[in-house]
Amino acid sequence: MSSGASNFIESVDGVFIAALGLSIFFLLLITVLMLVFVFKYSRKRNPKATNIHSSTWLEVTWTIIPTILVMILFWYGWTGYKEMSDIPEDALTIDVTAQMWKWDFRYDNGVRSDTLFVPINQPVVVVMHSNDVSHSFFIPAFRIKKDVYPGRERRAWFIAQELGEYDIACAEYCGLNHSGMYAKIVVLPEDEFANWLYNR
Repeated sequence: MSSGASNFIESVDGVFIAALGLSIFFLLLITVLMLVFVFKYSRKRNPKATNIHSSTWLEVTWTIIPTILVMILFWYGWTGYKEMSDIPEDALTIDVTAQMWKWDFRYDNGVRSDTLFVPINQPVVVVMHSNDVSHSFFIPAFRIKKDVYPGRERRAWFIAQELGEYDIACAEYCGLNHSGMYAKIVVLPEDEFANWLYNR
C-alpha cells in the first residue's frame, strides 16, 4: 500500500506538519501568556511599578528548549534532503529542458514529448537544463521542486507510486507567460510505459 503519489510524500509532509504544529502551539502559548500578563500586571492592578529580577533558570530554559526543537526539525529536514539527493543508480534517466514557456522531455532512445510519461514504482531521475532564464520544476503531488538555471545541470529523482495524471508547474517567475507554464506527468503501468516508449 503506497503512502502517496511519490516516495517523498511521507517525509516532506511529516516535517511540514511537525513545524506547523509547533508553530501553532507556540503561537497559542505566547498569546495566552501575553493576555495573562497584560491583565495581571496592568497599571490599574499595579499602580506602583516593581523591579523584576532575572531568573537564570528561566533564561536557560527558554534557550535550551527552542534549540532542541530547532535541531530536531533540522535533523528531519536534513535526512529528507539526503534521501532526495541520493539518486539510485538504476533510475530511468529523462532529460528535461525548460524554456519560456514550456517543458520538453527527452528519453534515452530519442523520444521527445511535452508530457512526462513515467512507469509506476520505478526510480526516475530528471536531468534538467534551461535554455533561457531561471525556472523551477515543481510537481506538487510528488513534493518535488528543483530550480533550473541556464548553463547548469540540475537533477531530481522520485518514484511514482500511484497511477494517474499530475500537474508539473514552473514555480519560479520566468516572464510574461509564467503562469501558463504547465505540463502533465502521466504515471503508467510498466508494460504500458514500455509500449509507449518503444512502439511509437
